[in-house]
Amino acid sequence: MDSYFRNLLVLPLVTGVVVSCAADNRRTPEAGRDAQGTHGVVTSDHRLATEAGLKVLQQGGNAMDAAITAAAVLNVARPHMNGMGGDMFLLYFEASSAKVYALNASGPSGNLAIIERVRKAGNKEMPAIGAMSVSVPGATRGWAAALKRFGTISWSQALEPAVTLARQGLPVSERLSLDIAEQVKKLRADPEAARIYLPGDTAPKPGAILRQDDLAATLARVQANGPDEVYTGETARRIVGHLKGRGGFLELRDLAEYQPEWTEPISVEYRGLTVEAFPPNTQGVTLLEELALLREIDLKTLGQNSPDYLHTIAEAIRIAVTDRDTSVADPKFMRISVAQLLDPDRLRRLAAAIDPKGSAPDGKVALALDHPNTVYIITADEQGNVVSMIQSLYEAFGSGIVVPRTGVVLHNRGSLFSLDSRHPNVLAPRKRPYHTLCPVLALKDGKPWLAFGTPGGDGQTHTNLQVLNNILLFGMTPQEAIDAPRLRRMPDGSLSIEDRVPESVRAALAQRGYHVVAKTGWTAEFGGAQAVLLDPLAGTKRAGADRRREAFAGAY
Repeated sequence: MDSYFRNLLVLPLVTGVVVSCAADNRRTPEAGRDAQGTHGVVTSDHRLATEAGLKVLQQGGNAMDAAITAAAVLNVARPHMNGMGGDMFLLYFEASSAKVYALNASGPSGNLAIIERVRKAGNKEMPAIGAMSVSVPGATRGWAAALKRFGTISWSQALEPAVTLARQGLPVSERLSLDIAEQVKKLRADPEAARIYLPGDTAPKPGAILRQDDLAATLARVQANGPDEVYTGETARRIVGHLKGRGGFLELRDLAEYQPEWTEPISVEYRGLTVEAFPPNTQGVTLLEELALLREIDLKTLGQNSPDYLHTIAEAIRIAVTDRDTSVADPKFMRISVAQLLDPDRLRRLAAAIDPKGSAPDGKVALALDHPNTVYIITADEQGNVVSMIQSLYEAFGSGIVVPRTGVVLHNRGSLFSLDSRHPNVLAPRKRPYHTLCPVLALKDGKPWLAFGTPGGDGQTHTNLQVLNNILLFGMTPQEAIDAPRLRRMPDGSLSIEDRVPESVRAALAQRGYHVVAKTGWTAEFGGAQAVLLDPLAGTKRAGADRRREAFAGAY
């Protein structure tokens, strides 16, 4: 590594955790501890990104400077999960105004995106991968908009660590090697992806250096020319030209006309907290609905991870997800408003039907597993500014397309559109697709108390709900709350539960009629949660990061 990373001061209180992987999920990591500090904190999905963000803070930058720097580094360090070819959302608490801002950096479908084109190509549903699954990637202009409004460092400074890392090559971790190995078939289907990520026609081994020279050159152009390079420059022309040759929907004007949107967060009150989430086109409203359904139930008395508690959580998830799957889309096309979904009288009626002693509900749908590939970033500075940020390609290596001579992996968020003309998320030109991404901030007395979030596709609200309750109701530290075993309610009604939940609890749920699937080890199926607990009076910051993935938390 160059001197930028070698010379980074990682103080003794910095704590990192690395997930075990599916290929070796019998491994049990040693108990982690929180990263603690009074000045600044960063947690992200890779150690190098966290360290780059910490250095920005230590050199006088603020939370937004650190977040955008870390986001750019993650483009290089987790290339299959996020980057310039994907989308981004963030929540920002500005200490000086005591206000939460929300930035939607997700892109719309192209002007050519119509149902007839999809069906004419022989598809009965939206293609999961390929050129038709690519909508406008919003992340790069999102980084720039956030930095311009709230940052203090220059665009060039924010991108420098990412450019440096890409030029030198990325040391391949065990996690990255296995992640690439799981996608060999997908990568081989795209010559450019195979050339970069399968050197010698095989996944790089741990300890090897992954060369991303084209990505380095693109990042350098973006650093020099600004974010418009991805939307009107050489990179934009290469993206559109490559997709048109494969039947994609994007035109140059789609990229050129795109701008991220500053919008208002949505919130509910939950046990003394104001929980701020992102409005549609994300499932933030789903998390808030789950919390609203649960706030009148004495969860603490039920006991953490008891049969009654897990059944109650699963029921709240079921009700809220039903609303999500029928209602949430680009807000311009929704037929039911956020206010209607969160109407207190309506939610009280729904909550009244949740019986902690009850049984599994009837009714199942076909199980459709997602393959979430997303990263999370939280930063907080000494002035009290806090960023809660998420960015993603959706599936591993997104659409499966790497644009030649750019190194840019294009996402496949467009695959989430419906072809059902009756659904609010039906495919249409210049329309944002529904997103699973769900950044969160929880305020107490008007100041940030907890920043948290997770990768995990449909399961993001499940993980967020449990981590929040572990801290708020059961008195856990962030790292303890993240390490605690979790439930995920699957679309078919089954409960996937980490086997560190006692067998007696799992058996009790099975007796209630649930199909319970016990999962061994620390797998990414249950997300990759990150959390920062803030004490505004003492100024202390306490962070945890999920060993189920390659996350790393640091503070000073």
